Amino acid sequence: MKSTWQLQDAKNKLSELIAKAIRQGPQLITKHGEKAVVVISYAEFEKLRKAQTKLSEYFRASPLTDLELSRDKSPARKGIVL
Repeated sequence: MKSTWQLQDAKNKLSELIAKAIRQGPQLITKHGEKAVVVISYAEFEKLRKAQTKLSEYFRASPLTDLELSRDKSPARKGIVL
């Protein structure tokens, strides 16, 4: 992470935070010492969004699509109470 901001500083210096996100990359904001959010430029957001694939496309591209699955149709074992 390029830079870390406490929430209060981020609120007080929002313009600077945004400018750094555009020029330098992602900016981390902490709340009560815990990592809370990351501010990124819109261009970075678009790159991430375009890099995502749909879940259905992911499964279609999987090497497991060629598996032939069959169910065992033999009767259930005797003596087992469900």
